[in-house]
Amino acid sequence: MTSPDARPVHTLRRVDSPLGRLELVGDGEAVVALSIECNGRLPHDAEPEASDAVLDRAAEQLGEYFAGARRDFDVPVKLVGTEFQRTVWEELVDLEWGEVVSYGDLGRATGRATAGRAVGGAVGANPVPILVPCHRVLASDGRITGYSAGEGVATKAWLLEHEGIPFRLPSTHEVETAVELALGLERDGAAETAA
Repeated sequence: MTSPDARPVHTLRRVDSPLGRLELVGDGEAVVALSIECNGRLPHDAEPEASDAVLDRAAEQLGEYFAGARRDFDVPVKLVGTEFQRTVWEELVDLEWGEVVSYGDLGRATGRATAGRAVGGAVGANPVPILVPCHRVLASDGRITGYSAGEGVATKAWLLEHEGIPFRLPSTHEVETAVELALGLERDGAAETAA
């Protein structure tokens, strides 16, 4: 089975950041993936860098963002996913610096008001975190419920703090439940798959 990160790399650039190394993947016209270092690794660590103008511009804008000098991005991104995922990601692009949305509000905005898990799945599948600000999605009570990039909740908390967004960390029980769900340990079959 091939992982999504095993796709051929067209252009590749790595950037140092306060979150660890970032890896930008492009197709010559747009950024198609952004990975945040996790456990000292990036998906294409073994590949040599071969940047292009789009990735150079993205790297520059990310540097400005981390320095507090940029609040939005204008580099082209190519969002490849299901129609529903693209709809969710397009809503995220419209979020301004410091603005948050709840999973429920995001579901309502996309016409799927009762599809919280599907919305969460689409948010978690975002191929270009930070550039498409999935970190700005919180539970309705302001709680972080997870983050699929970098070191997870710690990475999301850093990004929210950087933007001055108040948030609550998940409780130990919530973290344990999330780990069980991620590992498929839920026994009652209540877990839904993202549609």
